[in-house]
Amino acid sequence: MSEAGDAAIEAAADTAGNWAKAGRHAGIAGAAIGVVAAGAAAGVAIERMTVGRGMRRRARLALDAEGPYGTLRGTPGTAVAEDGTELAYEIDEAGEGPAAKPGRGGKDKGAAGREAGAAAAAQAAVRKRLGAVLRRRSPALTVVFSHGYCLSQDSWHFQRAALRGAVRTVHWDQRSHGRSARGRSQADGSEPVTIDLLGRDLKAVLDAAVPEGPIVLVGHSMGGMTVMALADQFPEFVAERVVGVALIGTSAGRLSEVAFGLPSLGVKAFHRLAPGVLKVLGAQSDFVERGRRATADLFAGLVKRYSFGTPQDVDPGVARFAERLIEATPIDVVAEFFPAFATHDKAASLVAYDTVPALVLAGEQDLITPAEHSQAIAELLPAAELVRVPGAGHLVMLEWPELVTEALVSLVERAAAAPRRSRSERA
Repeated sequence: MSEAGDAAIEAAADTAGNWAKAGRHAGIAGAAIGVVAAGAAAGVAIERMTVGRGMRRRARLALDAEGPYGTLRGTPGTAVAEDGTELAYEIDEAGEGPAAKPGRGGKDKGAAGREAGAAAAAQAAVRKRLGAVLRRRSPALTVVFSHGYCLSQDSWHFQRAALRGAVRTVHWDQRSHGRSARGRSQADGSEPVTIDLLGRDLKAVLDAAVPEGPIVLVGHSMGGMTVMALADQFPEFVAERVVGVALIGTSAGRLSEVAFGLPSLGVKAFHRLAPGVLKVLGAQSDFVERGRRATADLFAGLVKRYSFGTPQDVDPGVARFAERLIEATPIDVVAEFFPAFATHDKAASLVAYDTVPALVLAGEQDLITPAEHSQAIAELLPAAELVRVPGAGHLVMLEWPELVTEALVSLVERAAAAPRRSRSERA
């Protein structure tokens, strides 16, 4: 074996040993960390024997430089949550915002130029399509996007680009994610993260960014759960203001039964051990973040497996974008949020949305929130359009952006065209 291969395997062994040591005091959870670390390190060793570190780094830098994903910005604002946490949001007003342009550096030819031209044409088509129906709404309709776990508002990049200027939109970052501040009640240990807390955060954002007018709510994964929690706690607000809802790659409950693509015998063990493992990792965040950087190649592989249904077909720039979104979430935040999903149960709250146009969309290959969970949601929403995307994974809005955008545009059309009803009629 080559010296490079020997060095890679030696480094991998050291990584496994360090991870195991970090979790030793956690008993069974520590042992689980050691096993996972050993497997991860072995995979990294094999990959590093075939591709040089410098080459991998240059490839990532090239993708980051060329891909405009996540660069869209709007008018910034800040909402304040009940515990004082500052929640960042941005507004794109209807009729404002530049049309889609070529990528960075002013490229106007080749693949980049063709892609930009197609994006501009799609944006123009959306503006024309929604223009007539939205002009009849006064006050203006606003579409509010809530992102998922370990993501940020930038995960809606393609949909934001297509809708820009056609309809008023609000994009916000959940507490401890993206540009929002670290959750105060979590930092001081006074309150754990719950889906109900996130629902109240959304209400604070709506009060600040959309003080009047009809609202279409769009939520992906944890963002969809946040939308359900809003309805559970503020049904009167939903009855009066919400005229449409999109629930994408999400679940109304029973997440403790999700297999995550694991063998049946390992599912119960995973759900039993995962919170403890993450708690140990979160308590040693500096060490873990260094480990994440050292095992970046393995991390990228895991992101692809759990984000996309057909990772081999995903544009490398989009895959790298998803990787950057997820790796930006600190491990202690990952650990804080994870337990909230086990107790999430908001099926009963869906009744608040059963009279408005709805979209329920899921990837058939989603390993995190299986398509069957979306099917169950759709059965509780008589006015819902159910879209199951063959071959798509959890980040369906990045993997199949045109399809998701088309479904959202159709929802906005239905919501804007629906006759306005009085509060008593909707309640």
